[in-house]
Amino acid sequence: MTHRMTLAALMVALLAGCTAFGPPPLVSGQSEADVARLMGPPTGRYTMPAGGTRLEYATGPAGRQTWMVDLDSAARVTGWHQALEEPRLHAFQQRAPGLTRDEVLRTLGRPGETRVAGWQGGLLWSYRYETNDCLWYQVELSDAGIARGAGFGIDWTCDASNDRGQP
Repeated sequence: MTHRMTLAALMVALLAGCTAFGPPPLVSGQSEADVARLMGPPTGRYTMPAGGTRLEYATGPAGRQTWMVDLDSAARVTGWHQALEEPRLHAFQQRAPGLTRDEVLRTLGRPGETRVAGWQGGLLWSYRYETNDCLWYQVELSDAGIARGAGFGIDWTCDASNDRGQP
């Protein structure tokens, strides 16, 4: 491949990647099949208390966006939002204690990383999100799957003194 063709292919890939950061091209009332055609298969599927369904579209373990698409009982789009926005995380932090594992998943989606929570037992779920700081959002769950709390923490991959030898 010539240098010019390689550069053109790289530019197309970069432009295609940029479109992934914007909101999904959805319209209220679209069917679940329409959503799947536009966004692919969901990374999670959750039953909502009112009888609808929430589809999760996480961008991977290191991804900083998780789109949630809400469907009514007829499997039609009623709304969508980016779950890992800082204002949403602050609001979640206030109501996190006492929530079940399923409620956390329905709200934030699957975590990017899961660790044992330490001497108290349970799990620490970590989520990367859009920020200029080296932070992630964490939710601590008891062994029974009940949230003890949530908050912002330093992302260990940015900590120069971490024990894994990474910068």
